[in-house]
Amino acid sequence: MIATASDNLFQPVRLGGLDLPNRIVMAPMTRSQCPDGIPTDQVAAYYARRAAHDVGLIITEGVLIDDPAAGGYPNCPHLHSSEALQGWRKVIDAVHAFGSKIMPQIWHVGETHRLGDQPRPEQPGIGPSERRSGDQLLVRAMSAGDIARIVAAYADAARHAREIGFDGVEIHGAHGYLVDQFLWQGTNQRDDDYGGSFANRLRFAVEVTAAVRAAVGKDFPLIFRFSQWKPQDYSARLAETQELLSQLLGPLKEAGVDIFHASSRRYWEAEFPGSDLNLAGWVKQLTGCPVITVGSVGLDNVSWGGANATGIDPLLERLSRGEFDLVAVGRALLADYAWARKVRQGRMAEMIPYTKASLKQLD
Repeated sequence: MIATASDNLFQPVRLGGLDLPNRIVMAPMTRSQCPDGIPTDQVAAYYARRAAHDVGLIITEGVLIDDPAAGGYPNCPHLHSSEALQGWRKVIDAVHAFGSKIMPQIWHVGETHRLGDQPRPEQPGIGPSERRSGDQLLVRAMSAGDIARIVAAYADAARHAREIGFDGVEIHGAHGYLVDQFLWQGTNQRDDDYGGSFANRLRFAVEVTAAVRAAVGKDFPLIFRFSQWKPQDYSARLAETQELLSQLLGPLKEAGVDIFHASSRRYWEAEFPGSDLNLAGWVKQLTGCPVITVGSVGLDNVSWGGANATGIDPLLERLSRGEFDLVAVGRALLADYAWARKVRQGRMAEMIPYTKASLKQLD
């Protein structure tokens, strides 16, 4: 068989204790298809279709930890009731049947939840800093007791994940949700040990990571997803320089992170002046850890959303030179569950484009 440029994507790889059939990852994407937080047989079939069509690792949609203010959207799954755990066992079995691996992305939305938001409209949000609208409290600043309780809830979720058969766990530390709210100066106005300096703003993320690592043991793969950008500010940056990025990543690695998931809006964009390395490339260079890149992969045929995307040839070139280890695909896999299979077979012209309709289906 003649080798193709995409062959590197489909080589088996071992990263730490994680054996994967290839380098393609399904990125986490909220689907709001789990009534009462419980994954259904339809959800199991949704993930299994991607596994059956050559996705090596699936990172699930965000899965809520056990806190009343954890969610901000209706019908998101959780990872603490017996019914939800049973639902996830079915999802895990369905994915494993095709030889793929699967991890939950454990999640708390933090101040993104406001009064009136589902699934607990009566519940104010919680976050690093208080938010008000006039006299109305929208977000309550977390106390030391809240922080300890939430850190423990992350650890409990990770423990459940291991107990029911997931292959690892990802901490959602990106995109303006709770962990990221502590990291980013734009949302963290605290003046205690969890706010102010760069090191203090990192403290919550490190404590969550360390608690998760302690809960699952040394040999359970742990991914940490982070982003510079925020949905409310695409130009936001946690680290303006390589030196600051190293200060961010080093303590997280020491706390137990095995793999970093570096979320960029466009994977082909350079992160810092003077180098064409993207964010994932810098993470790998600074930490030596395996890294997942993500950001508009496969959206060259995008028909909605303004992704300004490009084809995957630059992606394959960067992968071949070792800039990153795994490639996460989001919206392209949402639109076309056979995306990976079509890449493998060179059937790029048959790709189903991502459209608004993709957001409304669970296919």
